[in-house]
Amino acid sequence: MGDVLAGIHATWEFETDAVLIRFERGIRAPKLFQTLRERRVPHAALASVTLSPGKRGTVVLHAVPRAGADPLMAVADGQLKESCDPYRLVLPADRETLAEYYADELRARLVPERGEPAERFLVAAPEPPVQFKAYDGKASFDGRNVSFRWFWTGASSAKWKAGDQSFAVSDLSGVEWRSPDVLDGYLRLVRRGAGDAAPVQPDQDPAAVVFGLGYGPVHESLPFAAAVLQAVRDADRAVPVPVPVGAGRRDPADIADRIRHLGDLHQAGLVTDEEFTAKKAELLAEL
Repeated sequence: MGDVLAGIHATWEFETDAVLIRFERGIRAPKLFQTLRERRVPHAALASVTLSPGKRGTVVLHAVPRAGADPLMAVADGQLKESCDPYRLVLPADRETLAEYYADELRARLVPERGEPAERFLVAAPEPPVQFKAYDGKASFDGRNVSFRWFWTGASSAKWKAGDQSFAVSDLSGVEWRSPDVLDGYLRLVRRGAGDAAPVQPDQDPAAVVFGLGYGPVHESLPFAAAVLQAVRDADRAVPVPVPVGAGRRDPADIADRIRHLGDLHQAGLVTDEEFTAKKAELLAEL
């Protein structure tokens, strides 16, 4: 098609085999859109296209992605607010006829298997923040490993006992994301071999970070989770490569802080003598 349809907070460019969505980065645009910037959605990734009345004199062109086609929507799992749905284009009502034309054009290009889940991701995961702050720790992702570094004030004693965590994507089978816009939001890494064991509460699980007011916002934690999920799926298809042995030494000041906090937990009776001695020795060995 090659045409452009400009809406509120986004512009859709209709290519031969895909829709290129460019998001507005203005102050009124949802922060998630500002983070996403643009996304290329192949026609093969779409299940349906609808046009419906919107609010306050608008119409909404909605391209519904196929199940399993987009890592962002797979992780979101229906938790996004309508205003943050990247597949909705809001237009003034006087552009309804034009929007209907493009909706018909898109429908004509949907693949026969559109009603079936996609066998692989067809839309690229957004480029994630290198890191974001949750309530109880800082989450980091370098493309191969996800790391959690616990905060002094927010992390539970169970997480302090376990210590900072690092997970290779090859050791993961998935990601769980519960929106920070609801109670008890969190991001949890699903490890291979977990089986049907009952999951630990996120605030006690070293493979999870919990959100809270102002922590782990959607525009940071959701793209992060989607990028991790994409890497996990890519690792499933990749030929295993040797992981270099040996990691850099930890910052001595960081180790000292951890030992002091461990001592506080010990004095408070939250850590036994044996646990204190073993964990202190483990920390000292990292120097």
